[in-house]
Order: sequence, then C-alpha cells, then structure tokens
Amino acid sequence: MVVLPLERRLNACGAPDAGNIWLIPGGRALPLRRHFFQAVIGVATTLVRRFSWTAARVAFCAAASLAALPAQAAHIVVDTGHTVSRPGATGASGRVEYLYNLDVSNLVAADLRAAGDRVTQVAADGAEVALGQRSRVAPTADLFVSIHHDSMQQKYIDAGRQREFAGFAVFVSERNPKYEQSLRCARAIGEQLVAAGEKPSLYHAEPIAGENRPLLDRRLGVHRFDGLAVLKTAPVPAVLVEVGVIVNPDEERRLARPEVIKRLAQAIANGARDCQQTEPAERR
Repeated sequence: MVVLPLERRLNACGAPDAGNIWLIPGGRALPLRRHFFQAVIGVATTLVRRFSWTAARVAFCAAASLAALPAQAAHIVVDTGHTVSRPGATGASGRVEYLYNLDVSNLVAADLRAAGDRVTQVAADGAEVALGQRSRVAPTADLFVSIHHDSMQQKYIDAGRQREFAGFAVFVSERNPKYEQSLRCARAIGEQLVAAGEKPSLYHAEPIAGENRPLLDRRLGVHRFDGLAVLKTAPVPAVLVEVGVIVNPDEERRLARPEVIKRLAQAIANGARDCQQTEPAERR
C-alpha cells in the first residue's frame, strides 16, 4: 500500500493496512474503512494549508475515532449462573460454582462495556433471581449469555473418574424463538474459546440418562439442550456456557488462576460481540 505523506504525519492515531485503518482511540483498536479514511485525509489537508499540522492531527483523530465506532452498541445480558443460597456445583476444593461464575461473568461484563456495549448483569449482586425471570430481565436485548461451571454425573465422581473430564461446553435450546441466532452466537463463542487455547468437553453427548445432549458442533463444543430454563424462556438469542469442569481438581486449579479467568472472559466477550457483527442485515 502507498502511504501518503500526510498519512505519515497523522499516523500517531493508528497504523494503516491494506483494507482498513486501525485507529487506537483510548488504547482500543477499531477498524475504519479505507475510503472514509481518505475523505478524512482530505479534510485534514485543508486544515494543514489554512492552519497547522497540529490542528489537522486533532481534527483527524476526532473524526476518524467517531467514524470507527459501531453505529449502534449491542445490548448483552450477562447472567451469573446460580445464587448465593443455591450455589450450584461444588468444586473439588470445596469452593462453590457461583463464585467461579461470578469471577468470569464480572470480567465478561467489564470487557463488553470496555468495547462500548451496553450490559445488563443478572445475579452478580447476590440477588435471588428465579430461572424464569433471568432471561426476561431485558426482553429487547441482543443476546443473553449465562455463565456456569460444570460438574459431571455422580457415578463418575463415585468411581474416582473426575480427572477424565475437562473442557468447556456451549448450549442452545431449539425452543428459543431466536434459535438460529442463538446457534450462531454459540459457535462464535466456541470459536473464540478454541482460539484462546481451550478444548471442548463432549461428555454431555454421551447416550446415558442425564446427558444425551445432541452435539451440534464437535470442534466448538456446541450442544442442544432444549429443556434449559434460561434458554427456552428467553425472548432473545440465548447461550449458556459451561466454562470448565470444577469437580476435576486439576481443571479447578487452572480455572482459579487470574490469568486464565481473564483469558476465558475475554474469549466469551469476543464471541458475544462477533455474533452481533455477523448477524443478517435484515435484523439490523
């Protein structure tokens, strides 16, 4: 790509590539299409001729940063699975699932907000929220994401097989009125988790009582679980993520590490945003 002399002077705002200009307003990379960048360059050129390089650079950074922002931020509900009084599974160490869910969901929400999205959190404040109410807290949201950590069948625990089960799983319900969008978001989150180095668990598809969940995407760990209350009752696209298996002592220790929690949360947030950006044009 040929870099114009003025672009060199204004490159304090970002670095150009072949198709996009990646601006860094507030330290966050945002894509700006090349044709708009050239239009901004034209305005900046006029300012250089009439005023100064400083005026041109300030105007360029302000205009380009605004143009790079999404036209409309997504509204995403981040549900912290379970509650203080009903904390879900108990990890191998004795720490309860709700606390693990809280760690991840708070960071997912923070990452989404930092990216400019509107976030509604459910049960992160310790409130007792019924399953049927969680998914209806924001009935016009773009996505509902419920964060959980996994256990396993009691017979495997009794047999001392905890270390055999590890990895994430993503669930959708065909009873959700936005099933196709839910599935797209589940796959987007799975893609990001795999890209972050995580591996899917597939034991929920095992044909036994209590499991036997249809496996929709083996590589991405996406399953169908039609009866999950928060998924089937949601009026918006909905996904439930089992981040990892906390009854596995090795997996639990790993999932408790701050850097792992941060990486997992970022992957989930990225996936949630990705599926908004790739939704069909007719829904926008």
